[in-house]
Amino acid sequence: MVAGSVSGDTLRYVTTNSGKVHEAQSYLDSDVVESLSYDYTEIQATSLRPIATTGAHEAYQYAGSPVLVDDAGLFIDGFDGFPGPYSAFAENTLGIETIQRVAETELDAPRSASFRCVLGYCDGEAIESSTNEYTDTIIGSDAPPVKLFTGEVSGQIVSPRGDGGFGYDPIFEHNGMTLAERDAADKNDISHRGRALKSFAEWFQTRWFINMHVWKSSLFWR
Repeated sequence: MVAGSVSGDTLRYVTTNSGKVHEAQSYLDSDVVESLSYDYTEIQATSLRPIATTGAHEAYQYAGSPVLVDDAGLFIDGFDGFPGPYSAFAENTLGIETIQRVAETELDAPRSASFRCVLGYCDGEAIESSTNEYTDTIIGSDAPPVKLFTGEVSGQIVSPRGDGGFGYDPIFEHNGMTLAERDAADKNDISHRGRALKSFAEWFQTRWFINMHVWKSSLFWR
């Protein structure tokens, strides 16, 4: 578990979705992470990465403390990745039942798809550079760096099943069960967001301990 954030402030997860907050708190101490309601600009992009990067920049400028944002989407292979970055819009305008019916009508089984999530972290401080596909760092000349964490889970589109979860969970099946049929702990273990959060939590803990060591050393040498 993480004992605190880099600057000593609470880590603010930019979301009003309580399900996302609870999922994050299963990887981070509940007194470390809290929800931040903030409407950052969701740019039009064909990838989740620039959306998460822009959101992290704007949220940090707004909060002035460590922030975590996420962008996630359902990528249906037979539809060239649609709805992808437009998943929230498609859910709100079409509904998941419509998307499932269209997939069932237009695509042959197994109607493969994947859930992907990109987390963006920004605290205004320098972050080590990385080009790893799943834990890379975006460093710009006029904005603080953003660390990105990607999680992905593969499955298929099925008729709605289950009462749990949220969003597309009822129509996304992984290993014989939809995400909506799984309890919270089981879903967190295999979900795209859970995988991204696990990677983030491991990195964040290391970052916190390194910064605490530097801070204590500076006190010693004063």
